[in-house]
Amino acid sequence: MVDTKDFLNLEPSLSNPFEKFSDIDDFCAQNVVHIDKKLLIDLHQLSIGPLLSEGPYSLVYEGLYKSMPVAIKVIQPDRSANVSPERKEKFQREVLLLSKVKHDNIVKFIGASMEPALMLVTELMSGGTLQKYLWSIRPHCPDLKLSLSFALGISRAMEYLHAIGIIHRDLKPSNLLLTEDQTKVKLADFGLAREEADSEMTTEAGTYRWMAPEMFSIDPIKIGVKKYYNHKVDVYSFSMVLWELLTNSTPFKGRSNIMVAYATATKLRPSMDNIPREIEPLLSSCWAEDPADRPEFEQISDFIANILRDMCTSETTSPNLFEMENPTSKELANSPGTNYLMDRDAETSKKKTRSSCCCFMTAYDDSL
Repeated sequence: MVDTKDFLNLEPSLSNPFEKFSDIDDFCAQNVVHIDKKLLIDLHQLSIGPLLSEGPYSLVYEGLYKSMPVAIKVIQPDRSANVSPERKEKFQREVLLLSKVKHDNIVKFIGASMEPALMLVTELMSGGTLQKYLWSIRPHCPDLKLSLSFALGISRAMEYLHAIGIIHRDLKPSNLLLTEDQTKVKLADFGLAREEADSEMTTEAGTYRWMAPEMFSIDPIKIGVKKYYNHKVDVYSFSMVLWELLTNSTPFKGRSNIMVAYATATKLRPSMDNIPREIEPLLSSCWAEDPADRPEFEQISDFIANILRDMCTSETTSPNLFEMENPTSKELANSPGTNYLMDRDAETSKKKTRSSCCCFMTAYDDSL
């Protein structure tokens, strides 16, 4: 590990996040942002290690803070060697919002620094991103129970954020991190998150494949144009993530951003082929064209929790169910989640059939 006080003395051959700045005093002067001193870390307690990932606006390193493993996000300057006002604003908003949230499925905020660069320090999630995990097991998929467990963790994190008035706006697999054993998921990257308000917000915020249709237009628009939308944009993004968890495929794979925007705006959605039948209502409602038709995350969490509960009940009577090639079983069950999302009258008896295929198993079929 390399102590931060020696960053400026690093040899050029080493990875130095601050090597672009010849005058550290000028650099610090250019990057004045307003952050509560209580949120600042003690640089003498921070060490930086290997590069974990690189994005267009930031670099993420593994490190230690007070001997605790951490992730260190360093905001990159633009080509003029200055951090743009937009990146400063994004950094400041991310620090402030992330410092407010405390949830078991949201990455833990440790602190921030404005010198010798804009840095955000969080707990280290050594299991990598959900995106990399899915890529690593293709063409196979996680079993249905694990996929739904991830989905429930994501939904509960979003339920918490919406309850305190925060919209994430960039929910996607690369912003979801896994624990070392890759059994638990946590939401990260609050760079595009903002507090929900009645005023208009910037359009085109997020990533096209996961972006709700109300956030963009198929007609040419100017960069920075604003319009009104609400927290239901996150519900749409969640539907794309859930679809990926069930299929281990990329939404609208092979299409350009313009083609994805056009497909979404014209009400095209990913294929439901081979999606477990009892989950179809959830996907259909979450990616509905009209945001008002999409459920709240509280309802989504209840829906998924009920399916998982039923699966655990079934496992008690059929412990090797997930290991069998073509298992089938029948049992009675009620699903309050389905009633939430489909607005059906409660049924006292539902027949369910499970069968496995290449990527997932059907957990149960509702008989109408």
